[in-house]
Amino acid sequence: MLLRRSAISLSRRAAAHSVASRTFATSVIRRDQKSGDPAPGQAESKMVPFEEVKGEEDLLPPGAQPGTVPTDLDQSTGLERLEILGKMQGIDIFDMKPLDASRLGTLADPIMVKSFGDEQYCGCTGFPADSHVTKWLTISRGRPIERCPECGSVYKMEYVGPPDDPHAHEHHDGHHNYEEPKTFADYVKEDYRWT
Repeated sequence: MLLRRSAISLSRRAAAHSVASRTFATSVIRRDQKSGDPAPGQAESKMVPFEEVKGEEDLLPPGAQPGTVPTDLDQSTGLERLEILGKMQGIDIFDMKPLDASRLGTLADPIMVKSFGDEQYCGCTGFPADSHVTKWLTISRGRPIERCPECGSVYKMEYVGPPDDPHAHEHHDGHHNYEEPKTFADYVKEDYRWT
């Protein structure tokens, strides 16, 4: 009996709260607006081929047709959209080819790693390829050469990003402003170190 009463009172509460707690007036107003981007499925869309991309506004998608499930191309924006448009044209815009593993990198002839950022991680699997587990090395603009501790292969970072901003200066915001820990390489005579 007690169980039946609690179930009935619970169902009454649930029925009272099932009514929409907010109105749909704002949705109707937004739907009636004619300004802004064209609606999905309209002839005037913002689908721009890769060759015609000039700025960020060209990387906004037109959206999916009403009643359909959007694809990656319909809903991706920014760099992801640029990558998809490039792949559709057969262009690898981020140069995702694996590093040269056909030789052992030396100080005289290191394996070059291109980077758009100030710091890059590269994984060494040894020479010949897959001769040891992946060792992750950190190379940066301040320390562009790293040697794999397992096989001795040398990697050098080639910075290909935008040129330095003349107005930029050291911001001490605590983000990457840490002193690099000392290693045995710091105690090697300068004559034997790479420069």
